Amino acid sequence: MQRIIQKAKDFNELVMFEHSIFSLPFIFIAMIVTADGWFGWWLFFMGLVAALSARNFAMGVNRYADRNIDAKNPRTQNRPNVDGRIDAPSIMAFIIVNAVVFIGVAYMINSLAFSLSFPILFILGGYSYFKRFSSWAHIVLGISLGLAPIAGAVAVSATIPIWSLFLSLGVIFWVAGFDLLYSLQDMDFDKENNLHSIPSKHGAAVTMRLSMFFHLLTVVCWAIFVSLAGLGVFAFTAIVFSGTMLYYEHHLVRKDFTQIDRAFFTVNGYLGIAFLIFIIIDKAV
Repeated sequence: MQRIIQKAKDFNELVMFEHSIFSLPFIFIAMIVTADGWFGWWLFFMGLVAALSARNFAMGVNRYADRNIDAKNPRTQNRPNVDGRIDAPSIMAFIIVNAVVFIGVAYMINSLAFSLSFPILFILGGYSYFKRFSSWAHIVLGISLGLAPIAGAVAVSATIPIWSLFLSLGVIFWVAGFDLLYSLQDMDFDKENNLHSIPSKHGAAVTMRLSMFFHLLTVVCWAIFVSLAGLGVFAFTAIVFSGTMLYYEHHLVRKDFTQIDRAFFTVNGYLGIAFLIFIIIDKAV
């Protein structure tokens, strides 16, 4: 039993389940807005399983693809995919199981969700290889998480409303912006190992300016989403709060690069949860 518990902890460390907090709120935001309120426990459970299995698939592919790269990077040398706690065949089995679960859940939701599940998995898996030939992998990561709101709307209505595209665009620029900041940690390592990223190609100053521009676009896209969806004052408050949190994130990183982890995990985690709460209040009122 102890061995099973330890293995579960190792897989948790491999894919960092707690980081699902970045995409989950925006799936449920889209579902709430599409349903004009509560969408039911069955869709809640289906949405939760779909989101977690999709993310597990993406992180599994990433850890599998990067196991040799992670072994060279001092920041990642203690990951389970590197230090022998989880071998390559186990990671591959984890990837396949989560892909099957995601496709199965999509099939149970509706036909459009099922049809979209295959290209979604292709995009989620493709990010891990994109940085080998393009410095715009940050955008691909953004697209991977930005699919969440569209998936949420499809789950409820089997359609893709226009407002969901702007919610999605906001998530894309939000994720790409904070990934740019996060990748500053590996700027020198990426240069030495011929890995493509904006920091390794253009330096820290350009990276921070581009990240700020992406986050400005985030606020604009989310404001358009709120307007098109016909939401109220609490939803617009969510936009103001998000802009404030993003400004604080840049303040932390600009002040001290050692604050990148705090900016990446804490600030962005609170942002997603707070956005969801504001939308729930808006619909309740």
